[in-house]
Order: sequence, then C-alpha cells, then structure tokens
Amino acid sequence: MAGAALSALLLAGAAQADTRLKFISWQTDDGGTGEWWQSAIDAFEASHPGVTIEFTKADRSTYADTMTTLFAAGDPPQIVHLASFEFQMFGDSGWLEPLDPWIEKSGIDMTGWAGQKTCQMNGETVCIMMNYFGYIMAYNRKILTEAGLEPPTDWDSYLAVARATTKDLNGDGIMDQFGTGHETRGGAGQYLTEMLNYILDAGAYWTDAEGNVTIDTPEMIEGLTRWKTVIDEKLTPIDMAASEVRKLFADGKMALKLDGPWLYGTTERGIAKDDIVYAAPPFHPPVGGSSNVLAMPADIPEDEKALVWDFITLTMSPEFQRTYATLGGNTPPSPTADVSGVEETIPHFPLLQQTMTEAAEAGVDRIPTGLDLYYNEFSKMIMEETQRMLIQGLAPAEVVKTMQAKAEDLQG
Repeated sequence: MAGAALSALLLAGAAQADTRLKFISWQTDDGGTGEWWQSAIDAFEASHPGVTIEFTKADRSTYADTMTTLFAAGDPPQIVHLASFEFQMFGDSGWLEPLDPWIEKSGIDMTGWAGQKTCQMNGETVCIMMNYFGYIMAYNRKILTEAGLEPPTDWDSYLAVARATTKDLNGDGIMDQFGTGHETRGGAGQYLTEMLNYILDAGAYWTDAEGNVTIDTPEMIEGLTRWKTVIDEKLTPIDMAASEVRKLFADGKMALKLDGPWLYGTTERGIAKDDIVYAAPPFHPPVGGSSNVLAMPADIPEDEKALVWDFITLTMSPEFQRTYATLGGNTPPSPTADVSGVEETIPHFPLLQQTMTEAAEAGVDRIPTGLDLYYNEFSKMIMEETQRMLIQGLAPAEVVKTMQAKAEDLQG
C-alpha cells in the first residue's frame, strides 16, 4: 500500500510539473489591472513549482463569442475570466463548475463580498465576483482652462464642454481633439455600458425591479437622444476600442472621460498625466455594478480544478485584495480589504468608493433584471438598433418601440 501511495504521489507530482493552465482575458494590457493579474500569476507559479499559467489576450469586442466557441469545442481555458454581464449563458449551459463545495471546503466567508449575489444561478454559486465599481469623471485641466471652462456638473454643462473642446487643431478638416470619448467598436455589452451614462441620468433603464421591460418611455427617448447627440456631433472618436479611447485621453487628446477605476492605470502612463484631474461624475446615479468574474469549467480534470481554485483563492486573499486597490487602482470586493493609505498613491480612491456606494444604493447594475439569461442576445439587439438609429437618422421615439418589442420577445 505504501509503495502504491508513493507511486501515486510521484505520478501526481510529475503531472503537476507538466501542467499548463490557460487564462484568457481582455485585461492583459490594462494599466494597473493587467499588472495586478500578472502579479497574482507570478505568486501562484512561485508557490506551485512546475505549473505555469498562459496569460493571453482576447479582444473585448468578440470576447463572449470567442469563449463560447472554445467551450462548445470542449477546449475552454482552465481559468475562466468573463464579464459579469456575459457569464450567465455559460452557467445556464452547464459549462461552469458549481463553487459552493469549494468555498465550503476552503472555509471562506463570502458575507458582504460586493456583487457576489450576481454569481448565483439556480441556487448555486458559479463564479466569484472580482469587481463592483462606480464610474467617475476625469478631465484634462489644461484643455478646460485654455477654453475658459469649468468641469461639468450636469448634462447641459457636460454637453457644452464637450462641444467647446471638440476641435480640428491643425486645420486639416479632421477632428483631432475630442470633448469626450466612448468605445464604439467593442462588444455589445461594453457598448451598452457606455450608453448607460446618459440613459441612467435621464431616469431610464431597460427593466424594472420585477423584470418588466421598460424601454418605451419618455426617459429612454431622452437617454438615447443624448447618446445620438454625442455620436452625431462627433464629440467622441468613432470606431475605437476602449483601450484606444483611454490612451487618447491619457495623451491629452480628449477633454472629458467617464470611466471606471481601471482608467487610472492608463492615465498614469500617458503624456498628459500631470493635466488629468479626477472628479465626481456629472450624471446620477453613476454607471456602476458588477464588472468581471472568475470561474472554472465543469468538465476539466479534478487536479486541474484544484489548481484553478488555488489561483482563485489567491486573488481573494487579504494580500491581493489590498493590491487590487494599491496596484490595480480598483475597489476590492472583499468587505474586509485593507485599503488604508491607498489614497496616498491613488488620491481619488475615496471618490471611487463614493461612486461605488452611490451606484450600489441606487441598485444600479449593467445586467437588467429579467434579461440576465438573455443578456448576450439583448445587448446585441440594443447595439444593432442603436446603430441603425444613428446610420439611418431614425428618431429615438421610433427606435424605443422596436427595442421594447424585441426585448419582450426575448423573455418569451
């Protein structure tokens, strides 16, 4: 028996020595956040000799489709990273491992873990929430000062600043300084998140607390009209991914940027670093909610699941929940995370906590109640109808009726 046990241990050790875990993400090169992920990978590999993690990037615009293809082909990454508005389809398909037994065995107390209830499906935990956030506003002090403008505090002043600072600086007929900036080339989920800045402030949302579709309303018409204004007047660069828009702002080519905690890592590396100021957003409630999750596939070997769980729990540890703030510039979901002194390196960190709280108290999330299982299809529909509105010059009052009917059809 002893010899058999020793042989098993040796075989397990040999297998682990050749173990390679795939980890696909859209955040590999995000300033701050990408560095935090790499620090966690380095720490994991140091404590698991012979095990390596392949950390590779997939484009955000096709991320859900890429992951769906991998899962359907039976070749998913062992470490599953998904946006919190897209994991539902994977969980509903039975592709994600139920994590309650792993949590219980580890003795982890999830009480107060921000956004964690979003990871519940059919009474089971299928993921761990990595971030619950609130949007803030950053502005370029130099651009505003030269234009004789104050930072905006509401929609009217925001629009005025955006219009006044969108300029063709060299006279070639092409705008090379923008008043604001939104991702318009990314995936549908991110597209809707960008739009929510205007929709929420107008008093609209996709559904109510009971899951009834609430798109065909005067408030939604106003929200879509605001989005249409920003796009039609080219106050934002068009057809750019989120990372490209953030870099434009970080390099001093944009006056205003509405974004989450992850913006800071990019601006700290930008040419205009010293001109950028962080402030409360002009819109209320701010865009907020759950951001991204970690999970594991249900159909991988048990020894790989154990390694994946080790990595997940490492990211949940007090050390890495603190560095999620100090290095990543994010608000950690752990209610006991030590964020003391973070404002010394990230001066606007109290503002991040403030907007996170405001969004949470307002019940804001990017995933609408009643459409969570259909969010991938819903977000694509909204994006397509919005783009049709922009291209064909349709009236928002007409578009909301189409959106309402199609959203109700999705619910059956």
